[in-house]
Amino acid sequence: MLGVAGGGVLDSEDRVLLLRYDENGGFWATPGGSLEDGEDHATATLRELREELGTDEKTVELGAQLAERSKDHLVGGRKVRQAETYFLTRVSAADVDPARASQPDNIREHRWWALADLRATAETVYPLGLAELVTSVLVHGAPVRPVVLAG
Repeated sequence: MLGVAGGGVLDSEDRVLLLRYDENGGFWATPGGSLEDGEDHATATLRELREELGTDEKTVELGAQLAERSKDHLVGGRKVRQAETYFLTRVSAADVDPARASQPDNIREHRWWALADLRATAETVYPLGLAELVTSVLVHGAPVRPVVLAG
C-alpha cells in the first residue's frame, strides 16, 4: 500500500488551490504526494506544500483530517493500492510562491478556485467530490470522522 497525504488548501476567501497536470488527458488536483519513510500524514502534507507550492510551514495552518480515499493504479508498471489522506489546510494566497517550489513535479499551473467555479467546471478535478466536501466543511465544520471519497 502506498500512503499519500494531501491538503485541501483554502485561502482567507475560501478559494481552493488546485494544481494542473497534463498527463491522462489533463486534470486538476489538490497538492500532495507520497509519504517518505517514517513520516506521518500531517508531516507529509506540510512537506508536500513546501515542495510543490513554495510555502513556509510557519505560514500554513494544518487543520483536521477531512477525507480519505483508496485507489488502485499502476506505478512503474505494477498495480498499487494508494491510500490517500486529505487535511483542511489554510494558507494566505500571498504565501504561495511556486518559484520557491523545490519539486514542482510536472505541475503546469496553479489556480485559486471559487467554490462556484469548482462546482461548475467541466474539467476533471481530483479528488472527486472536492467542491461538495469543502462546502460541507465550511457550513458544518470538519467531520467527526474522515469522509470516504469515491475513486
